[in-house]
Formats: sequence, C-alpha cells, structure tokens
Amino acid sequence: MDIDDILASVDRGAGASAESTALDHQQLTRFWVAERAVSEVLPWPAPLMERVMDRVRLQIETIEDLAASSGEATPTATHNPNLNLRLSILQTDLARTQYIIRSLLRQRLSKLTKHSMHYLVQLASRSKNPLSQSQSQSQSQSQNPNMTPEDSIPDISTIDNISPLSEPEATFVHAHQTLLAGHYGGSFMGAFPRALRRLDDNAGGTSMVQGPEIKEVVFARCLGVEVPVIVGAEDGEEVGVTMRMGDVWVVRWEGIRGLGRGERLSYYDL
Repeated sequence: MDIDDILASVDRGAGASAESTALDHQQLTRFWVAERAVSEVLPWPAPLMERVMDRVRLQIETIEDLAASSGEATPTATHNPNLNLRLSILQTDLARTQYIIRSLLRQRLSKLTKHSMHYLVQLASRSKNPLSQSQSQSQSQSQNPNMTPEDSIPDISTIDNISPLSEPEATFVHAHQTLLAGHYGGSFMGAFPRALRRLDDNAGGTSMVQGPEIKEVVFARCLGVEVPVIVGAEDGEEVGVTMRMGDVWVVRWEGIRGLGRGERLSYYDL
C-alpha cells in the first residue's frame, strides 16, 4: 500500500492531478507563512482556497464513510486489515491541512480586529464618488446634533472590489467595528462634543485611524529572476536595489509591499 495512492484517492477530483494538488498545498503553506510574517492583510487567494476547501470537504466525507465501514461487524470489514491504516493516514493528512487553514484565518482575523477601521476606510476610498461621500459626512457632522460614533463607519455594501479581504471578512470587519463604535458611544464618546464623536476624524492633520506598521522588517526570498526593492529615500527620491533569484534579504515591508507575493517574493517572519 502506497501512502500517495491513499491520499490521491481523495485529492484528485475531476480535472485534478498529483502535481496540481502538491502545488496547491505548497501555495497554501507559502501564503500561511507570509501572512504570519507581514503586518498587513495580504490579498485573499479565492481560487486557491476554494480548491483547498473542496478537497477538505471530500476528505471529510471519505473519512466518515471509512469510519462507518470500520464500525460495521461484517465479514468484509473484519478481513480488511488495511482499512484502519488508510483511515489513520487520511485523518493525519486532514489534520495537517486543517491546522494551516485555522492558523491562517486566526492570523488574518487578528489583524482585521486590530485595524478594522483602517480597512473600512481603505475600502470606502474606492467608492465611485469619494468626494460626495466625504461632503455628505461633513454635512451630517455639522447638521446632526445626535451624532454617534456609528455614523462615522463607512458603508461598504455597494463596493465591488473588496480586496484584500474576502466577502466574509468584509462583513466581519463592518460588524465588528459597528459593535465597537456602539460600545465606545455608550461608554464615553456619547459625552463628547458633537465634533469629536467621529472615529475617522483627522482634524489638525492627525488621523484617529491607525493602520498596520509598514516599517517593520521581514525576511524576503526572491522567487523571480530579478525583483526591484525600495530600501530608502535620498534627496526626496526612492533608492532601490535588485534582488535576484534565490536571494534572502531582510528588508522593510514598505519597500516590497507593492510587489505582491507568490510569483516573485516569499516572506518569512523573524
């Protein structure tokens, strides 16, 4: 009995192959490691996660069927010594994948919870008419005598492009920030003057919305032939260097954040 054959019995669906399954698991692992390494939420890989979750569901169904078969007192079950070994291998492989997915989602939720208002403002800035939106906010601030912190939460229901979040994450961020604003309003912000009740206030050039730290350093491994990296600024101009395939550098996240990940760079935490 070959372990690869056992895993292939559930991994290879229609149109899938051993190579594509191994590549998806490699990409999932890279994405998980990169998400743990950087301060910002990375773009959600929807096609990859859909394929991985389909395999997980198929594997769970297979394990349940095997477990039911092993519990039946039939001559076929009693004379099948490989059944329990196959079941154990599938359960171990499933637990490995589930661990990576759970750890990945917890890391993303931690970032979204910490900087929920930042990501809402970032998404709202993609509105078709951000100027009219800001004008309506300022008018509501000056005209509404009963303004609450919830009134400053951007409406993202009409936004089509919610990258880097997935749809469930965008819904979670909005709901989380709404509950948080309600708590702030009921606890202390309700006693503030009307002009000080906005959670996205930027009066005096100081924004109340704090985003992730982009100056922290990460380990970056170059996966492309040549990748430009910004390492600083001199006389108002950006200074860049070139990473070559196989290079592993310690760089600031702000210098490589626009390069994406997967095809050209892979990130590692300290």
